[in-house]
Amino acid sequence: MKKTVKLIIRHVVLALLAFIWLIPIIWLVVTSLSANKSIDTTHFFPEHWSLDNYAQLFFRPDTAANFPAWFKNSMIIGIACCIISTMFVLMVSYAFSCMRFRSRKALMSFSIILGMFPGVLSMIAIYFVLKLFGLSDSIAGLIIVYSAGSGLGYLICKGFFDTISVSLRESAKLEGASEFTIFTRIIIPLSKPIIVYTVINSFLNPWMDFVMARLMIKSKSPADWTVAIGLFNLLQRNLIGSYFSVFCAGGVIVAIPISVLFVIMQKFYVEGITGGAVKG
Repeated sequence: MKKTVKLIIRHVVLALLAFIWLIPIIWLVVTSLSANKSIDTTHFFPEHWSLDNYAQLFFRPDTAANFPAWFKNSMIIGIACCIISTMFVLMVSYAFSCMRFRSRKALMSFSIILGMFPGVLSMIAIYFVLKLFGLSDSIAGLIIVYSAGSGLGYLICKGFFDTISVSLRESAKLEGASEFTIFTRIIIPLSKPIIVYTVINSFLNPWMDFVMARLMIKSKSPADWTVAIGLFNLLQRNLIGSYFSVFCAGGVIVAIPISVLFVIMQKFYVEGITGGAVKG
């Protein structure tokens, strides 16, 4: 009886927390469907419903809300970073997990310590270095910033590689296989869960980031902005009264790609996390 009561209380508390957590998301969605363009604090649900905010985002871009250009820029950055960062993480993880070389443990420890420092501390230095090379106001510069240090996030992926049987690699070496062949023909095909986990994380960071994008992109033209910069700009005092519902619609659209990707890959994502946590 006590177990049943505890179980009921636990589920009630979890349901209540889930409801509280979902309130802002529900409000964002219903506000994006409002015919009123400004903030309406008197009603949770809009008095009049409309899809015009989504139509304005995609089919009527203007100088304030050029969502197609923002979406294209963010997608280019996200896909490029996803590919480059995933390659870096997988290669670094394979080197630390499956290869033995001098100062390996010291380098691993140094990489972990280096990854603990907040990225905010290096932002100004990164900005001036890229400005020196003429990359401070470009998509290429953002791709370099997001991808360059991705190899430091190797730990979970390395833990997954540690669970793969050593005998498979040793058998391949006896047959004359190179490290590249072992990596591409044996390790990668067995690592689908951790690859999915790495791909999602590599895409999510540049897709949602605002701080670094705002620091790097100084252009006054909305066509050069990312989604995060563009949507934030709609919250200016002179624009929020006419674009708040459009801002909410943009927030919903931004959440769709990563949500769909996560739902489709959820099984592999969870396996990647749990597999990578077995060994470190």
